[in-house]
Amino acid sequence: MLPKGCFSRCLAVAGLSLVLGGVAQAAPDSSPIGSANVTVADPTVPRPPGQPCVVQLFSDDTFNDFGTRPYSYAPPTGCGTRWSKVVLEADFSVTAGVQFDRTASIWLSGVNIYFGTTQEPSSTLAPSWHVERDLTDYSALLRNAGQGQAVLYNIVDSTYTGVIHGSARLLFYPASAAAPAPQVADAVYPLGSDPVGNTVTLNTSSDQVAATLTLPSNVERAYLDVFTQSQHNDEFWYTCVPDQYASEAQECGGGNFREAEVSIDGQAAGVAPVYPWIYTGGIDLFIWKPTPGVQTLNFMPYRVDLTPFAGILSNGSPHTVAVSVQGANNYFSATAALLVYQDHGAKQVSGALVRNTLVNQLPTPTIGSTLTQDSSGNVTGDITTNLSRHFVIEGYVNTSHGRVTTTVDQTVGFADTQTFNITATDYHQISDQLTTVQGESRSKIGAFLSGEFKASFRYPLHVDYNQTSETNGDYSILTSIKQGYDQHTGLSLGGFPLYAADVHNKVAGSDTLVLNSSFQIVSHSGQQATQDFAFHDSLGSCYRGSVSSADNVVTAYSSGQGCPGGQNHVFWFTHPDGSPYQGSTLLPW
Repeated sequence: MLPKGCFSRCLAVAGLSLVLGGVAQAAPDSSPIGSANVTVADPTVPRPPGQPCVVQLFSDDTFNDFGTRPYSYAPPTGCGTRWSKVVLEADFSVTAGVQFDRTASIWLSGVNIYFGTTQEPSSTLAPSWHVERDLTDYSALLRNAGQGQAVLYNIVDSTYTGVIHGSARLLFYPASAAAPAPQVADAVYPLGSDPVGNTVTLNTSSDQVAATLTLPSNVERAYLDVFTQSQHNDEFWYTCVPDQYASEAQECGGGNFREAEVSIDGQAAGVAPVYPWIYTGGIDLFIWKPTPGVQTLNFMPYRVDLTPFAGILSNGSPHTVAVSVQGANNYFSATAALLVYQDHGAKQVSGALVRNTLVNQLPTPTIGSTLTQDSSGNVTGDITTNLSRHFVIEGYVNTSHGRVTTTVDQTVGFADTQTFNITATDYHQISDQLTTVQGESRSKIGAFLSGEFKASFRYPLHVDYNQTSETNGDYSILTSIKQGYDQHTGLSLGGFPLYAADVHNKVAGSDTLVLNSSFQIVSHSGQQATQDFAFHDSLGSCYRGSVSSADNVVTAYSSGQGCPGGQNHVFWFTHPDGSPYQGSTLLPW
């Protein structure tokens, strides 16, 4: 067996000690079938009609050190200040060679506008990829000039030779009769580490990314977009076990429950589930070539509804909005952005928080174990980690159009079972994890139910890791991984259903690695992976995408199969990628 605690470290080292070659990249504009370059099934951000105004943020920047890449931003000229859509487009590539997966982020005036990781290269393959993010809700930020930076720390030396290049631009689609500007936040406030922007390191559960803000006196609604990315010892947090079982299970300690906690002035204000992103060097790097895991190259933030606190946030006093990660164990990179909507008919609103049942519910999971060890030292059994909380947060704000009462009603769940079968020559661990959210935000004007927004999420993860010690001293490791992202949203007005949408993103793959006693990869075999992406809504939008690979080459690719006429059709104002929206920000009428 690999030495205790070697699960993530040795595979990471092995991934940078390749003795295998890669497959040449397909020619540009050719079919992806037969290509070893990055190929995903994800949809791009849908666009409204019309020609966009383009602002280049940076072009062909080289990332080969631990410095940031600053840029100056100015809004587009001759394009107005209200846009039907704003889209970030970014393109990255890495030269052939040896390189880790790296974290990439783009910032403006302290606010994150892109967050993701990079594809690993091989000795003969220089991968390239394209990402997009819908920034329409951040239009208030983009109306003002500011300073930004791209952060992509990268080591380039005689060992780590892959040089990363990147470009990014913003596309502004002017509002028109056919594509009117939606209702967007009046202000966007960053929770970050500096005025230009960067993440904050959360080493423990008590660490926070926070901002103390004196907000406008007429806040009517507020939302927090949260990113929490696992790093370092926490990269494979979903495989860890409680400390009391770490030695017996030969795994990392600290447990495997992670959840982002949102607070206002120290009071629990909401929960953001942590997605188990797996990077392109994660567990078995060959699984993710050419198709990475769910959202690996382009994370989606989770949006927390803080509207019940609007009355408090408007009282003229400074308030501290903070995010922590329960269970953080060195470490998580975190950032967040506060989106504030104001009452334009009043300079001052008043209100109060009337109920918050989350305050008394600590995020402490229940742990169970059936682990046993026989006289030969063989270990078998399960470790379970479970937590479910239902909470209601309610508050009101007296606006120019009456008293608006908002109730956030959510149930968040976490269920994990880790199964172990450990002998002198075999180490078999199966991790089955499911994070869930069931919630709705209800708004009333007086006694009239004016709006109801429902959102549910499922983050299933299955990791089957089976390591065998061979008689020649090598290690054979068969890994199978399945991960998913399921989202359902629904909007009702006055009790009548208005809109509903579903997003399903599934990636599954497997591979067998053979490592020598120095943890170098001797060979790998049986690589296969699939990604299936589906989106549909109640207005008739339909998107289907699928990609399959074997031996690290695309073997099948389809787009539109299963949609009417075999064609994808998505309305320009929808969010087929799973990016957040909140009720009235979706539809332009």
